[in-house]
Amino acid sequence: MKNKWYWKRLLWIGCAVILAAGCGKKKEAEPTPIPQETTAQTPTPEKESKIEDTEDEIPEGTVRSYLTGEYVSEAIGRRRPVAIMLNNIKAACPQYGINHAGVIYEAPVEGGITRLMGIFEDYDNLDKIGSVRSCRDYYIFYAAGFDAIYCHYGQSAYAEPYLEQPEVDHLSGLSGYGEQVYYRTSDRKPPHNAYTSFEGIQKGIELNGFSQSYDPDYQSSYKFADEEITLDNGKTANTVKPGGYNYNNPWFTYNQETGLYERFQYDEAQIDEETGEQISVKNILLQNSSWKKYDENGYLNIDVNASGTGTYITNGKAIDITWSKKDPWGPTYYYDANGDQIPMNPGKTWVCIILDTSADSTVIE
Repeated sequence: MKNKWYWKRLLWIGCAVILAAGCGKKKEAEPTPIPQETTAQTPTPEKESKIEDTEDEIPEGTVRSYLTGEYVSEAIGRRRPVAIMLNNIKAACPQYGINHAGVIYEAPVEGGITRLMGIFEDYDNLDKIGSVRSCRDYYIFYAAGFDAIYCHYGQSAYAEPYLEQPEVDHLSGLSGYGEQVYYRTSDRKPPHNAYTSFEGIQKGIELNGFSQSYDPDYQSSYKFADEEITLDNGKTANTVKPGGYNYNNPWFTYNQETGLYERFQYDEAQIDEETGEQISVKNILLQNSSWKKYDENGYLNIDVNASGTGTYITNGKAIDITWSKKDPWGPTYYYDANGDQIPMNPGKTWVCIILDTSADSTVIE
């Protein structure tokens, strides 16, 4: 397996360099090779981490969601999700339909801004989702961990070799079929006015012949608890400010009445334009990641596949964790201090990818 990925990786890099040279561009930094093995002293996730319930525990006609651990209809919970790149600069806020995402990723991109990726399984009634922005290579691997169909409007040069791989099912707004998947509105200026919808995504899936069934061997990134997790031995986490997000300066505040973390950025509550309601989540994962710069333009080469430290936060408490992604195209797993996969509370999860050089500036109090 190691040799397969090694040679495949060399092929990708070679293709990217040839393409860059053919366009007469300045030579760009090569992506850091994706490690095929990790040195993290964490156990290999076993099959029991997959969501399983006995028949008498499952409400009739439902299954447990791989994204949230909540009971949903089988038609929704066993249909492959879509991972949609969402604009997050102030001119593009508020986002539309974001509260329908079961998992939201936030990571830095060039220029000090962050971009979001919502992972949706229940979006059937949405005729507007977005605004949709372009791909960065590390997001491809975050999406792949959920076996998601990846939706984006454009991409960086460093992402192109990965998007061409057979492991990646994606819908691009710059493709020949893009206008059938995405549309532009007149209320915002380009590039902040590109949106998609359930109908558009389904059309793109149909045109590309993508399966909407999970891979038979799929394992969820998350192990959901049957009883409420309180993290009694954890530290207080009523306010969470992820380190290094200096443009939008986001934070989360714990609401004891609802048991959820409410999201703020740009000095105000972050809302969903569809409903006007504030975004709130049950779980927060802070994932510290090593990184380099690709080039002088500031494009980031974030390591998605090695391992690192982080924090799991729920119900006003936080514990230190480690994370590991064993397979470039597989899930990311999270472990406690004993090396056991952490159980998480059912509900929505926000994942903050934090550059390891900014980890010390994270505030949890």
